[in-house]
Amino acid sequence: MNYFVDQHSVVRQIWGKSDTILFIFAGAAAEFALNKAVDWLYFTGRLPADPLGRLFSTVSYARAIVFSEQQAALRAIDAMAAIHADVEAKRGARIPDWAYRDVLFMLVDYSIRSFELLERPLTVVEKEEVFDVFYRVGSRMGVKDLPQSFEAWEKMRQMHLHQNLEHSTYTDDLFLQFRRHLGAMRYRILVESQMLVVPKRVGELLGFRKTSLLKPLIGLYQLATHLKADWLLKVMILPPKYKNEIRALDRR
Repeated sequence: MNYFVDQHSVVRQIWGKSDTILFIFAGAAAEFALNKAVDWLYFTGRLPADPLGRLFSTVSYARAIVFSEQQAALRAIDAMAAIHADVEAKRGARIPDWAYRDVLFMLVDYSIRSFELLERPLTVVEKEEVFDVFYRVGSRMGVKDLPQSFEAWEKMRQMHLHQNLEHSTYTDDLFLQFRRHLGAMRYRILVESQMLVVPKRVGELLGFRKTSLLKPLIGLYQLATHLKADWLLKVMILPPKYKNEIRALDRR
């Protein structure tokens, strides 16, 4: 069977574990809040109303792409494109191409950062695999001016980080919504987790410390994962009502 992502690709390792996925979206949530196009995420009202629910909804599309055969993955990409087109039609405006690129760039960057934080450094070839998957997603969606190589992506990523981010009222409101939905303790864990994976520019705009309080605990978490006790930690970190969604993130 022909798959969109090769069965032996490191991308499947990255997106097959709840640990890395949760860090990917912790980092992306922080950067989303700074993006100059974040108002598009507020247009339907769904993001501020249920930020965690939106996270798991987005994860389901990403995983449908990573683990599906070619045609099913293309249908999932087309479905995402149709959802965005519908939002554009309702608002009477187009989402900027640079905003689409930013989302793809975040998925590439945080996939790499999260895996390297929890597992091991990736080789250049493996990083190119990650880039290639999301390049093909963007190409299928018709996103313009995508970088043609991982090396070109690295340069464009840095440019986007300095051109397309700002701390706004949307930034403050989105973090407020996370605090409301998570509670004070879980929210603090989220922020400390974000400090571990976001680029320097993102951390500066959010006023993050240079070092997360969770950094010394990463080794302990890896040990808990090895002993199959990491589930207890995830229950403590995330609200109980998302228990089934969290379990579903681990691909056996």
